[in-house]
Amino acid sequence: MSEHLGTPPEGENTSGKPASVSGGGSSGLSIGMRPADVPGASLTPEEIARRASGRGTWHRRASKPVSHWMFTLVGVLLLHKFIPNSGWLMVHIVTLGLITNSILIWSQHFTEALMKIKIPDEHRGTQVRRIFILNAGILVLMIGMVGQLSVPGLYAATVVGALIVGSMVAWHGIYLLKQVRQALPSRFGVTIRFYIVAALLLPLGAAFGGMIAYPNLSGTLHSQFLLAHEAVNVLGFVGITAVGTLVTFWPTMLRTKMVDKALTHSLRALYLMCGGLALSLVGAILGMRPLAAAGLVVYLVALLIVAWVMVRTLRTKRPNEYPPMSVGMGFLWLIIGVATTAYMVATVPFAQLDVRAVTPIFVVGFLLQLLLGAMSYLLPQRMGGGPAVVRASNKEFSRFAAARVTAVNLALLIFMMPSSMVGQSIKIAVAIVGALALMAFIPLMVRGVKASVNTRKEMMAARARGEKPVFNQEALTPEPVPHAKQSFQAALAVAMAFLLGFAVNPSALNLPSFSSAGSVAATGQTTTVQVKATSNYRFTPAEVEVPAGNRLVVEVTNDDEGMTHDLTFDNGATTGTINPGETKTVDAGVITADQEGYCSVAGHRSLGMVFKVKATGASANQVAQGGHNHGSTGTHNHAASGSTPTLMTVANSRIDMSAAPGSGYKYRDPNIPAPNTATQVNGKTVRKVTLEVEEVDREVAPGVTVHMWTFNGQNMAPILRGKVGDIFEITLINNGTMGHSLDFHAGMVSPDNTMKTIAPGERLVYRFEAKGAGIWLYHCGTAPLSLHMTQGMYGAVIIDPADLDPVDHEYVMVQGEAYLHDTGKTASDGNKLAENSPELIAAGTPTLTMFNGHATQYKAKPLQVKKGERIRVWVMAAGPNHGTSFHVVGSQFDTVYKEGGYLMRRGADAFGSRDGHSQALDLAPAQGGFVEMQFLESGTYTFVNHSFSEMERGAAGKIVVTNR
Repeated sequence: MSEHLGTPPEGENTSGKPASVSGGGSSGLSIGMRPADVPGASLTPEEIARRASGRGTWHRRASKPVSHWMFTLVGVLLLHKFIPNSGWLMVHIVTLGLITNSILIWSQHFTEALMKIKIPDEHRGTQVRRIFILNAGILVLMIGMVGQLSVPGLYAATVVGALIVGSMVAWHGIYLLKQVRQALPSRFGVTIRFYIVAALLLPLGAAFGGMIAYPNLSGTLHSQFLLAHEAVNVLGFVGITAVGTLVTFWPTMLRTKMVDKALTHSLRALYLMCGGLALSLVGAILGMRPLAAAGLVVYLVALLIVAWVMVRTLRTKRPNEYPPMSVGMGFLWLIIGVATTAYMVATVPFAQLDVRAVTPIFVVGFLLQLLLGAMSYLLPQRMGGGPAVVRASNKEFSRFAAARVTAVNLALLIFMMPSSMVGQSIKIAVAIVGALALMAFIPLMVRGVKASVNTRKEMMAARARGEKPVFNQEALTPEPVPHAKQSFQAALAVAMAFLLGFAVNPSALNLPSFSSAGSVAATGQTTTVQVKATSNYRFTPAEVEVPAGNRLVVEVTNDDEGMTHDLTFDNGATTGTINPGETKTVDAGVITADQEGYCSVAGHRSLGMVFKVKATGASANQVAQGGHNHGSTGTHNHAASGSTPTLMTVANSRIDMSAAPGSGYKYRDPNIPAPNTATQVNGKTVRKVTLEVEEVDREVAPGVTVHMWTFNGQNMAPILRGKVGDIFEITLINNGTMGHSLDFHAGMVSPDNTMKTIAPGERLVYRFEAKGAGIWLYHCGTAPLSLHMTQGMYGAVIIDPADLDPVDHEYVMVQGEAYLHDTGKTASDGNKLAENSPELIAAGTPTLTMFNGHATQYKAKPLQVKKGERIRVWVMAAGPNHGTSFHVVGSQFDTVYKEGGYLMRRGADAFGSRDGHSQALDLAPAQGGFVEMQFLESGTYTFVNHSFSEMERGAAGKIVVTNR
């Protein structure tokens, strides 16, 4: 039976039905039919799907961690602001999670292919287990590195993780060596030995990584060991592996033959790489920069030899698919990265050397492009299924190839430009485009796998039906891909991102034409300073001098263990939130006049957290201008700028104090809650409560909403209740964006540990014994306290006196304040969005004075009582500035309890008088008590703060008394 390509010859059956064979015997065969005993003739649909999926292969099992790390990288990239040490984490998700796993998988693959080795399937389990143990070590290492900033003891986890990672890769290298020794000689066998050398280098690199993670590493050792760590891991483990692979892999991707003497030149380069790496390593360890730089130059020469071979290969076949495009650009960035590092090592002393400046080049430019390009070629090949299946999968993996490569490399080129030329806002904008281009690999990989599986299913199903293969002319002459058009579109996208970054902050681009007349000319020089944000709300140093015309770059380290900070300038340049222990950089632009930066975290500027920049050499007129030569325009927040905003009042904001709360407002139940749930521990009653910091929008008056910092999502925290002798165990969980703390007046504990500020993501247990009865204030104790309290971070603890008289109803009213200015924005509930101002708090006149977090809720929904019933009202003046004179219009108090004792009880005082009544309970800020009364007549009674200006701001509510 013969098969024909192209048009069927004359006389051949083209009807699609089996044609009978005349003469030549009676086999019963028909053209297009398969005998029953031929594989594939009797496959069930389930068997077709199983074979098409290929899930039984060890590659599929071993590659699972790579897929998981890929999605983890995307998640960390999106959430990096909330993750400690996120920069380190993202880099090592790439280097350890993606690259190291891939090297273990594919170096084994190439060893088998080049050495003609067949590994029995029963031995694959060991390889998979080794990879899974490797990933367990990576997880332990990452937990240690991310967590040791908060828990120093986790450094041990860092060391253990590094040990596991190094051991697994070394085991892999030894396993490769065993295979090479047992295999027959091969022309390419020597390249496998470089895989082995590279694998045995990683434990050394892991050891250096563990050393630089040590928190008390002194002197220049950190810079020296960091250089050694990156040299061994990036240039040794990855670089040598990559070049050893490209000897054969580069022409394979281009679908062409190796050029003459390619193997000879490549092997020479590999030996030079090993020699250069050894020199660099010795120079780094001994602190000999010239030796380290010389080693990097030798390594660079080796790369140039390999590049020459690759260019010669390119002349025989131009890249037309994503894999060679991406791998080729990745190798180019490796050359750039090594050259840049060599220059830095040669010119910068170890005391100032930080090779992390070239991390984006190695991680994004080299590693990610190399990995994604290689995977885009290898995955379709490994899934197999024949030429048609591989072509279908390749087509998906190479979609938008030129656009993706152009976007990544153009974005990286802009990102790596000096800060004196391109500022942070532009770099962030173009980086987003580059990241999206890289992440496009994930959906395209899914499409490629689906294309492979579906094509195999179709072919196997057709074979099972006895159909002849259909010739696909397009497969041999595919439609040309418009690479130039795609590259132009990608460049246009990067250009639009560039312009968007410039629009956000014009000072991010240093072009002389943007300088206004008479301003200082930009020098093209950059002044870089290191500043610390400290726990006493100060920047250290608090002032720097910068030559006029220089660009200022500030590296800010947050030394405050419990509070987030930032550094912001009036032109919009900012570090963003800096978590404790983190370091971030802000490009303040070209300095032409004296400037002032500040911490924009609410209230910190008012506490004195400012950073002054003095422009030396500027004229008096320019100094007076106090602005950048091309600062941003528009309005900015008054509180952030340091000026006092306009106070919102009931009158000027037209707040309707007779209106009901908005439809989305959750009414606060005034009834005193039952005691908190308790357990008995060693004869003591222990009440456990969890308070979670949440930043939420909450209505405070009709039509007015504030973005609050809260405990458990409430403006005014939960009311806690217990008895004298109870143990309260409060767990504070900080889910906010800044540091917070707790101060319970009901406890008698040392403030040192229990009242400390904890950073976002941390938790603290506050334990105290209730030793005295009364109503006690609790609040956030983080400065500025007045702002944190007006933001809703206050509540009350009621400790019942032992002999409380019975009452029919028991209520609680906690008075708080708001000092608001209008942001000009609309909240999600449609109300005006206001915010509390530290300056207005300091001025002392509130916008609103409220009971239980809202100014009108108890006017709209009064307390309900029947005639003759006795009620008790617990009252707390939370402040922060004002007390209360609690009064009920139309009633008198026959029982008054204040600050832990009775002033009057059922008309009797301490001196024997039995006919006394009280008209008001006076409480200063942080004082509390309760009053009792009995209503003799039905009607509507109003409870107020008898300081009437406070009443008019909202400190009022109603009690409706009905007949029985």
